Amino acid sequence: MKRMLLLLVLALLGWAWLERQALADFPGILSAYSAKEYCSCRFVMGFDEGYCRGYVKQWLPLSELHEDTPQRRVSAAGLGQRSQAAWQGPQAGCRLLP
Repeated sequence: MKRMLLLLVLALLGWAWLERQALADFPGILSAYSAKEYCSCRFVMGFDEGYCRGYVKQWLPLSELHEDTPQRRVSAAGLGQRSQAAWQGPQAGCRLLP
């Protein structure tokens, strides 16, 4: 039994090593996805705030989702990362800000 548990732990560590870049990138994906999709939902599609908050809700919660309506900007934070998206116009829609 202990031997199987040790093999399982070693297999998980090996998998984590092989996927280390994807695992390191993951925290930024939550905030970037949320900011971009919320911006598109609100300012491109024109849906109300409550609907768009539900639309971008993930299994992992955001620590912040802030909308600056006059500037048509959205800021989202989660897993220690922050991202912003802004409406660029009717043809371009929303994009992530650097």
